[in-house]
This record gives sequence, structure tokens and C-alpha cells, in this order.
Amino acid sequence: MSANLITGGAGFLGANLVRAVLDEPELADDELVVLDDLSGGFRNNLPDDPRVTFIEGSVTDAQLIDELFERHRFRFVYHLAAYAAEGLSHFIRRFNYTNNIVGSVTLTNAAVKYRSECFVFTSSIAVYGAAQVPTTEESVPRPQDPYGIAKYAVELDLQAAHEVFGLDHVIFRPHNVYGEYQNIGDKYRNVVGIFMNRLLEGKPMPIFGDGQQQRAFTYVGDVVPLLARAPLVPAARNQTFNIGAEQPCSVNELARNVAEAMNLPANIDYLSRRHEVDLAYSDHSKCHRVFSPIPETSLDEGLRRMAAWVREVGPRTSQEFPAIEVTDQLPESWTRADSPKRR
Repeated sequence: MSANLITGGAGFLGANLVRAVLDEPELADDELVVLDDLSGGFRNNLPDDPRVTFIEGSVTDAQLIDELFERHRFRFVYHLAAYAAEGLSHFIRRFNYTNNIVGSVTLTNAAVKYRSECFVFTSSIAVYGAAQVPTTEESVPRPQDPYGIAKYAVELDLQAAHEVFGLDHVIFRPHNVYGEYQNIGDKYRNVVGIFMNRLLEGKPMPIFGDGQQQRAFTYVGDVVPLLARAPLVPAARNQTFNIGAEQPCSVNELARNVAEAMNLPANIDYLSRRHEVDLAYSDHSKCHRVFSPIPETSLDEGLRRMAAWVREVGPRTSQEFPAIEVTDQLPESWTRADSPKRR
């Protein structure tokens, strides 16, 4: 029996990917090992399935990673573990690079050493920075925050590992993914989850700046089936793909749509603008050529599904990030939960 690894598998995207891998016919009989340090995920996000083995631990723990690879000899590695707070990454550089680069390189070393067949990596649209939209895979990456820099560094490292050692990879650049199992209690990332959690708590939805920033918000159920089957698609090997929704909308529009899905008033707090890209959405032609057909869930339908799950689990308490490294220009709303600095 083959074994496959999902890092970050108890988190939002990972928990959905676990289910997609278990549902993939060519992978359904394999053992699936899930590694997560539970810093942003939850053990109960995982299905109760005998094929799933959960290990609590970090991708930065080189000894643990080596032991797992030696024991299981993973055929496929799905690497999702990352702290994906793009805006906060300016203020936690050391943590960001340790977790998101060093942890990734630790996995790459093990995949090379134990001859894994394919390494699937979730990068981010953040690698593009303020590139002309819609961005294509040929757009020159110019990341503008440490999170995007880290993701692009790992992409380059995987390309080098393929050239030197022959380790195959598939890189995905998803964007603004939302849906069930998202950590709605994390106030630093995942705007849809933040909005829904605040509405459940009877608090206004926070928007940085004027809300005219545009993003294409992507339902998780449209993404994970492609990630699951990526290493099984020969044309996908050693390629990079934008993946996500086609139609962008403003954050203001999103707030109104979220409130409608939650059947609650669209109460908004406009906060001081933070440093971020105004326009960020992608072209997905390459992905459609290789992976067609691709599921397409409308924003209204995706928000409806997520809202039903959110109402079921209830609000979650926002936790302070425990180790802010730089406080200069840190948004006040991230230091005092209910005392935002308005424009």
C-alpha cells in the first residue's frame, strides 16, 4: 500500500483536501498521513476515517519529518502547511520565513532523500504583487510582502530540486479561498471568515481603506479536487497553475453578499488603509487546459454553503498572534480587538 502526506491537513484548505484525496478513486486505497501543529487548524476538522493517520507536529521539526518519511516512504506530498496571514507577514518576518520557507525546505529535503514521486505545493497569488491583472503564469513575480516572498522562494527551490534531483512538483497559486472549515476566529486572515464571525458576534465587518480593492473569491470545493488529482495528471508535472474564481468583486460587494448569506444587516467599520495590493485576480486558462472540467461555484452559492456551516459551528474567539516582531505601523485593530482606528 502506498502512503501520501498532507501537511497542514487539519487547517481550512487541508481539511477539505483530505476529503478530496479520500474521494479520489486512484488514491482511495492509500494510507493518508496528516501532519499539523494545530496552530491554526482543529483536530475535529478531520473526518473519522481509518485511512487517515493524524500526527501533531511542525514542518520545521526536521527530525520528525525524517522519521515520518522513513516510516511511510510517501509517494505524494501535498504541502499546505503555512501561516497565510499576508498582511500580518510584514510584522512577523522571522516567523514567516522560518515557518513558510525553512519548513518547506525541510519537506523538500525529505522528499528528495526518500524519493517521493511528486510534491504538490500551494503557493499564492501573492507572488505576483501589483502585477497587471488578470495575472497569468507568465507574469513576472514581484511579491510585495514577506508572505509572497516566502511562497515564491519555495517555488524556486522546488524548480531547483527538480533540475538537480529529478523531484517532480506541481505548483498552484490559489487566491482568496473560502468555505467550510475555515478558521473564522482568526482576525488576521480570511476575510470571508472574519466577516461571518463578526456578524455572528453582533459586531461590524472591518474593511481596511475604502473597500474598493478587488479580489476574486474562490469556493474551496472548486479547488481541492484539482489539488488532489494533480500528481496523477502527467501534463501537470513540473508546471505552475493559477487556480480560483474568474469574476472579481470589491470588498464592499463581498461584505454585502456575506451579510445577505448570513441574513443579517451589512454593518461595516471602515478602518485606516493598510499596505496591500488594490487589484489581485488571475487568468486560469492554463489550468482549464490541463484539468478540464473544473467545478465553478458562484459566489452567492459558495457563501450560502459556508454560512450554513458557520451558523452550525457558531462564533469563535479571535486570538492575538503571540509573537509580533515589529509593532511600527501595525494596524490598531490588530492590537485592540474592538477599538479600531477609523479613517
